[in-house]
Amino acid sequence: MVFDMVAGQIAKQLKVDVATITPDSRLVEDLKADSANVMVMIMDLEDQFNIMVDDTAINNLKTVGDVVKYIEAHQ
Repeated sequence: MVFDMVAGQIAKQLKVDVATITPDSRLVEDLKADSANVMVMIMDLEDQFNIMVDDTAINNLKTVGDVVKYIEAHQ
């Protein structure tokens, strides 16, 4: 469920096919997100899941799976 919501948000923001997004998809290398994309994605996900992502954790969010795990651990 969290994965589907995260993947949908990423697909919408980066204009990629949601079907191509997997937990192993790398945000920058595979999905072509830049640092601005990542920051907007984090802010949107914070609002959507009512969490706060620690600034130091952002650098560790390399894959879609990393984002999902972080959200699940902080809900």
